[in-house]
Amino acid sequence: MKTSDITIIGAGIVGLATAYTILKKNPNIRLLIIEKENEVAKHQTGNNSGVIHSGIYYKPGSLKAINCRRGYQMLLDFCDDNNIEYDICGKVIVAASEKELPALENIFNRGIENGLDGIKYLSEVQLKEREPHVNGIKGIFVPQTGIIDFKTVSEKLAESIRKKGGEIVFNTSLQKIINTHDVIIVETNSGEYHSKFVITCAGLQSDRIARMTKPDLDVRIIPFRGEYYKLKDSSKTLVNNLIYPVPDPAFPFLGVHFTRMINGDVECGPNAVFSFKREGYSKLSFNFRDTIDSLSWRGFHKVALNYWKMGLGEFYRSFNKNAFVRALQKLIPEIKESDLIKGGAGVRAQACDKNGKLIDDFYFVEQENLIHVCNAPSPAATSALSIGEYISDKYFKQVA
Repeated sequence: MKTSDITIIGAGIVGLATAYTILKKNPNIRLLIIEKENEVAKHQTGNNSGVIHSGIYYKPGSLKAINCRRGYQMLLDFCDDNNIEYDICGKVIVAASEKELPALENIFNRGIENGLDGIKYLSEVQLKEREPHVNGIKGIFVPQTGIIDFKTVSEKLAESIRKKGGEIVFNTSLQKIINTHDVIIVETNSGEYHSKFVITCAGLQSDRIARMTKPDLDVRIIPFRGEYYKLKDSSKTLVNNLIYPVPDPAFPFLGVHFTRMINGDVECGPNAVFSFKREGYSKLSFNFRDTIDSLSWRGFHKVALNYWKMGLGEFYRSFNKNAFVRALQKLIPEIKESDLIKGGAGVRAQACDKNGKLIDDFYFVEQENLIHVCNAPSPAATSALSIGEYISDKYFKQVA
C-alpha cells in the first residue's frame, strides 16, 4: 500500500498540468499520478490536431474563455522555457456565403470581448492573399492561433513532475474510490493507494469515475469520434496554415477545416460521429457498455432528436469519402478525392446533462477532499496550465 498527500487520476495534459502546478507551488507534497495506459496523453490529448487556440469562439466570462486566454500565454512560456517547438501562424475563419456574415460578425465581436488584439476582417482579395485556394467572400484573421504537438508538451510536463519528486504509475486501472473523510482509499488492479486528496482528470471515463463518489452526477459523457484525412505531399500547397469555416450555429461542433500541423502534415476534418466506443478510433469500434451508457441516458435521447438529421449526415460522410470531399470543397473548391489519404481519429468526451444540453463549458465537481474534472473538451489542451492553476487553487483552499 502506497500513501500520498494527493493522487491524480489520469495522465492526459489536464492531469499532468494540474500535478505540475501543485508541485510548483509546493514541491514538498507527496504526489502520485495513476494512469491506466502505458504512457501519457494516450487519448484526447494525443489524438487532436495540435492547435493552440486563441479563445475567439468562447462566451466571454466563461471558464473556457478565461482559461484559454490565460492558459495560452502560460503554454507559450512553458514551451519557451523547455525548448518545445510551436508556430504562431494564425488562422482564417471564412464566410463562404452572405448568410454566414452575421455569424462571422458575432465571432469577431466575441474575439474583441475576449481581449484578442490584432484580429481583423479580411476581404475576398485579402483572403486570397493569405490562402490562395480558399473560397470565401469575407473572413477573419486570428493572429494568435498556432500549432504544436501536445504529446510533446505532456511528456515534458511528466518529466518536470518526476524532477519535482512526483510519481507516475502506468498500467494501473482505477476500480473504486472510497472516501472515509480521514483518508481516501483508491483501489486499482495493482493494489491499494491511500491519499489525503484525490483529483480525477479522466477524460472519456470522467463521469464513471466521478460517480464512484457522486452517484447522482447529473451529466453523462457522450463520445463523438472525429475522423481526419490528410493531404498528399503533392497537394499540401493547397493550404498555407489553418482554414476554418464559420460554425453552423445549429450544430455544436466547428465543422470540417484544414490544419497545417507542426510535423508538416495537413489535416482535413474532422467530422463528428457518435462513437459506439469511448476509446474507439476506427469506424467499426464497438463496446456494449459504452453504447448502452449513451443510449440509455435521457439527455442523449433529446440530443438525438434535435440533431438526428445532422448526425446521419456525419455518418454518411464517415463512410463515403466523396461526401467528405464535398464538405471540404466548401472551403477549397479545387480539392479532389485523389488529394486525400487516410488520417487519424480522435474521440471527444462531451458531457451531456439530463435535459439534452451539451455542456458548453468546462465543468468541475468539488467534494470534501475530492475534485472531479467532468467536462474538459477543446480548448482544454491550450488551457491546461490555467486549468491546473484553477484546480490547484481549489485544492490548497480545501487543505489550508
